[in-house]
Amino acid sequence: MLRTFAQVDVFTATAYRGNPVAVVLHGQGLSDAAMQAFTDWTNLSEATFVVPATDPRADYRLRIFCPGRELPFAGHPTLGSAHAWLEAGGQPRDPGCIVQQCAAGLIEIRRGIDRLAFAAPALARSGPLPPERLESLVLGLGLQPDDILDHAWCDNGPPWEALLLRSPAMLRTVRPDPAGLSGRFIGLAALCEPASAAPSAADVVDSPALAVRAFFPGADGRVTEDPVTGSLNAGLAQWLIASGRLPERYGAAQGMALGRQGRVLLERDAQGRVWVGGQSITCIRGQVAL
Repeated sequence: MLRTFAQVDVFTATAYRGNPVAVVLHGQGLSDAAMQAFTDWTNLSEATFVVPATDPRADYRLRIFCPGRELPFAGHPTLGSAHAWLEAGGQPRDPGCIVQQCAAGLIEIRRGIDRLAFAAPALARSGPLPPERLESLVLGLGLQPDDILDHAWCDNGPPWEALLLRSPAMLRTVRPDPAGLSGRFIGLAALCEPASAAPSAADVVDSPALAVRAFFPGADGRVTEDPVTGSLNAGLAQWLIASGRLPERYGAAQGMALGRQGRVLLERDAQGRVWVGGQSITCIRGQVAL
């Protein structure tokens, strides 16, 4: 069966400089095994399948797969899928806000002039990492204990273990042990400049306050680097804004180690919700046989 398909580059306004996601826009009728097999075949970090919502409050339901497993939530697939759904003629109940149903619950996606932003789900786990996990993480990353300014769980579906490093220069040099850190979701960040409020979204994105790298398990369990990661940036923002290390609005840069130029806009609103936004561009559209 031929199904409508798009491959969207997320967290970038320039094609092939962000993080791609494969989106099957008519995923109903596919088995879990078929979805997983297609995801593994794409050789991308994630593929998604849009299916009818079962919750009447949602505009659609999204199944999110990465190599080897299904995820309850992921950030760049959420934005890329919403972008593709709108381009294909999707009409949300609320013109200014799309409601996505996924295994993590209902996710609001706000529509801006030039970007979409999702409301970060609540952290399922937060607080400092246990000493034994921190020790093995530092060892597997080739770091020293005093290289770490702070650490925390940023678990919002993917169980991110986050480290705040002393500098962007240190962040660039990290080379993880793929086998020694097998199966782990690792987020690394470093403050770029003394953070300050900026007048516009464009300003904070063009002058990011945070540099980020993300490592997650590939199909064989060994860690691999992700170009630009919405879920990790969501968790980092919830942690670092609440701790006073970053302002209510800031930009993050990710993907430089892979030759990408991902840019993420993070904002905490008056209700305390963190919004994770970015631009997207469709690179491939057509049909896929599934």
